[in-house]
Amino acid sequence: MKEPILIGNGQGFWGDSIDAPVKLMTGGPIHYVTLDYLAEVTMSIMQRQKQKDPKRGYATDFVQLMKDTLPTLIEKDIKVVASAGGVNPAACRDAVFAVARELGLTGLKIGIVEGDDILDRLTELNEKGADFKHLDTGEPLASLQDKVLSANAYISSRPLAEALDQGAQVIITGRATDPGLVLAPMIHEFGWKPDDWDRLAAGTVAGHILECGAQACGGNFSRWWEVPDFAQIGYPIVEAYEDGSFVITKHAGTGGMVTCATVTEQILYELGDPKNYISPDVRVDFSSIELHEDGENRVRVSGIKGIPSTDTLKVSMSYNNGFKAAGTLTISGPKAYEKAQKCAEIVWQRLADAGFTFEETNTEYLGLNSCHGDINPLPAQINEVVLKLSARDANPAKLTRFGKEIAPLVTNGPPGVTGFAGGRPRPQEIVAYWPALIDKKLVETRVTVEEV
Repeated sequence: MKEPILIGNGQGFWGDSIDAPVKLMTGGPIHYVTLDYLAEVTMSIMQRQKQKDPKRGYATDFVQLMKDTLPTLIEKDIKVVASAGGVNPAACRDAVFAVARELGLTGLKIGIVEGDDILDRLTELNEKGADFKHLDTGEPLASLQDKVLSANAYISSRPLAEALDQGAQVIITGRATDPGLVLAPMIHEFGWKPDDWDRLAAGTVAGHILECGAQACGGNFSRWWEVPDFAQIGYPIVEAYEDGSFVITKHAGTGGMVTCATVTEQILYELGDPKNYISPDVRVDFSSIELHEDGENRVRVSGIKGIPSTDTLKVSMSYNNGFKAAGTLTISGPKAYEKAQKCAEIVWQRLADAGFTFEETNTEYLGLNSCHGDINPLPAQINEVVLKLSARDANPAKLTRFGKEIAPLVTNGPPGVTGFAGGRPRPQEIVAYWPALIDKKLVETRVTVEEV
């Protein structure tokens, strides 16, 4: 057991900085690097990829990262815990093994955790009593089950820790929780038991602070003008101790900052009931968290209280909810806003005259009120505005017709209409989100560790 253990998170989502993981591995001492690639919509994209090609369905960026860093990981004995497996952890492992062989590396152990993907088990699970009621509306899934694109349970951190126990240096999982990627190394290193509620709560809070990458180091910070050197912003590291206390910091010489304020803002991220933050391993009372400055770019976190976990797991589902199309026009010159309003009126009137109505339409004036509506007064003079028109319907043919009405405004609408961007709008599938719960006993995880 190392104490403290140093865990850094170098990926807050698939598409985050490609340099951050490398800088974590090379910029100073580190024992573990976690990489979170999964968001709710990502799972449906990966499931579609796998349906087209059984060797796909994972975060391909991860494979290139491993190619760039495996020699460093082996040399420095750094372990990686990543949710890069998506809906196909085995294929992701095989791709990393291929990279290791290409580099002439031997002895690398990779662990995969499977079982979170329950898409092919929905009928079976229905028969066992799982109705997957929507967490907000209470509606059962039955009427939409044939439209489901992906279904993944947020699994416990313990299978990831088990892979570490078996000697894996790289752990690839599917839909673990974001904080769970950080909690798993603590369970492995410190031997925390399933009922060590306060310690598990502390590890979960540490993972929650790290899960969004640079946000804990000043990224997305409300007082952004105080953040030094955004261009070289550091990514967060937890210095974790066996008793559950920990310090949030970052590598020396990196940009950004770690303060009680930046850490507090990240703690409040995606927070519902602060006294009942639910994860598969523990429930956390966030009101018990104590923060103290512990030197430059160091925040000590302690006092965290845990509550016994629930007997259910959250299930993240996506389903097909029709189609959408959207188009934009840049409108400039005197009375730009009034001209944009007239353009919108023209489009919707022409479509109505042609017999086309839609389940939902939306008109936005980007730069004026598309984010906050009418709560802010309009400026006295508006010389340019981007008009965005969009529509939603179950019939993609109607949206194709909608797309043909945007470009003509360049010459048959008010003057100053230009900047038709992205070509003619085309129907796009809408992927909607369905959150539900499932009995823990119905989800079986599998851990496999293999050596190259």
